[in-house]
Amino acid sequence: MLTSTHLLKQRRFAPLFATQLLNAFNDNLYKNAMVLFVVYSVYNSAAAETIFSGVASAVFILPFFLLSAMSGQLADMRDKARIIRIVKAAEIAIMTVGAAGLLLAWQGMLTELVAIPLMMLALLAMGVHSTFFGPIKYAILPQHLKREEVLAGTGLVEAGTYIAIMGGTIVAGFVSAQVAAGLVIAIAVIGYLTSRHVPPAPPFTEGQPVDWHIIRSSIALVRNTMHNREVFYAILAISFFWTIGAVLFIQFPPLAKNVLMASKEVASLFLVIFSVGVALGSVAINALLKGKVSARYSPISVVFMGLFVAVFYFVCHLWAGEAHGSELMDIGTFIAQPLAPLVLFSLLLIAIAGGMFVVPLYAFLTTKVDPSQASRTVAANNIVNSGAMVGGSVLALGLSAAGVPLVEQLLLSAGMCLISAWLGYLLYSAEKLAAADLVRR
Repeated sequence: MLTSTHLLKQRRFAPLFATQLLNAFNDNLYKNAMVLFVVYSVYNSAAAETIFSGVASAVFILPFFLLSAMSGQLADMRDKARIIRIVKAAEIAIMTVGAAGLLLAWQGMLTELVAIPLMMLALLAMGVHSTFFGPIKYAILPQHLKREEVLAGTGLVEAGTYIAIMGGTIVAGFVSAQVAAGLVIAIAVIGYLTSRHVPPAPPFTEGQPVDWHIIRSSIALVRNTMHNREVFYAILAISFFWTIGAVLFIQFPPLAKNVLMASKEVASLFLVIFSVGVALGSVAINALLKGKVSARYSPISVVFMGLFVAVFYFVCHLWAGEAHGSELMDIGTFIAQPLAPLVLFSLLLIAIAGGMFVVPLYAFLTTKVDPSQASRTVAANNIVNSGAMVGGSVLALGLSAAGVPLVEQLLLSAGMCLISAWLGYLLYSAEKLAAADLVRR
């Protein structure tokens, strides 16, 4: 990717990159503004805050589970650029509803009766929006880029996504709810305007019918990926990785507030560091692989991720044992604490290792299948991913309901990384087997 930033100047890539960048920024600005406002201004209980964070994650993920089969079929059977423009136009209406909820909550008007349901409705609709946009942003790459550019393009999309997540998270942590309400509408409008410049991406096969039956089409879509061992193991590895990610992201805001005694600005800083780390991991793995799509470094990357999660656990455990008073610390006060550099550095290393693990796996989904099947393969991945993330959300909620302390829950995430390493190893073995079969032919 270091040598492929020329893609950012190309019309075949730049408008798509800008559109998905704005999409990720707006998603995270809205989600984090909503969650941080409710966690820090509405509830005053670690259990209630964790439950709200988990429910919000589940609401956003649910459409991926239900509608990915439909979105994948449409993306492969219709012009991808046209679908992008439709979903970006819908985002303007969705964010108007979400902005109304934020404004009502900021004013303290009917917060639990109207404001929170409105915000959740917008979050659900944004999940639907992202379900239809998600398969396209990867599947369109082989259509507009040369084969040797696909990994670089995927890395740029991933790095850009996490930079946008970082930007949206920063803004959400530092602006008031009413400012966030205005911004999400404005960015939705800009995103629609950039989407109008994405070059056409017509389907490879015309006139095929779409199966609108949610359950049947979802089962068929996932089943059709199982015959390709590389794609199948890539989907399993990505899905389990995001199970771990779901648990960690649900824990972050309540852990920051109730264990580290940090303000919402510090909670936002944690998410920013995590996003920077994944972007750095995206760059690093592309440099190591030199543009080749391979899972060679995935097993060791996720093993290191587990080790860094364990380090983060021990640092948080030490932090909880020290006296920090009852007031929430702002960024300056937090950084002045002796253990703060260890907290931030361990978070950064977790994210770098995670980025190195997961980024090459997404490239498998679009380069190891026929181009006419690329969107459906990404959609099949989204179905399994979303089911795994809902499972991770339920697991986090269950642990909190059972009274397991937030810090102790981190050990579970560390242990789960070993399973991800095993899945990464299976993928790399399947990759070597496929390469050997190709040589024999």
